[in-house]
Amino acid sequence: MREHLDQTDRRLVKLLSQDAQLGVNRLAEKMAISVPTVRMRLRNLLDRNLLKIVGLLNLTERPELISAIVGINAQGRGRARELAQRISELPFVNSASVVTGRFDIIVDVTVAGDVADLYRITSELIPGAGIPGEVVRSETFVVMASCNKWVSLPEGCWSEETPARKEPT
Repeated sequence: MREHLDQTDRRLVKLLSQDAQLGVNRLAEKMAISVPTVRMRLRNLLDRNLLKIVGLLNLTERPELISAIVGINAQGRGRARELAQRISELPFVNSASVVTGRFDIIVDVTVAGDVADLYRITSELIPGAGIPGEVVRSETFVVMASCNKWVSLPEGCWSEETPARKEPT
């Protein structure tokens, strides 16, 4: 079961989401608590995988990156979360979310300037993440313009190593 963060942890997360470069001394000062308490709470949030401190890229300012949203209809109700987890681990995928509405899963994808990678993700990698027939249909929406879209680059973007391509059978 997911637990709720207490007020102190929520405040710590809020401050870091506004400026992740704040050191523990400055955080302690802003929160009016001791430095060891900030360190302990920060370590606890990181260890429990409740917080990740990363550099985010303003996608709006990077014309060489292509952002897309992929809606997926999946067969086998009750296993959508398992499929979403497998999809979330694919190269170029920022996130995969089980949703309500027309689609079962929404996938946020970022590729580095090559529409062939986007095609490979939507036609090979995403369908291949499920058992045959599990991904029934998908629809891809290429983002033409975005506002306030900050992303952590997924595996595959700007990497020296290109993710392994699936060989045709």
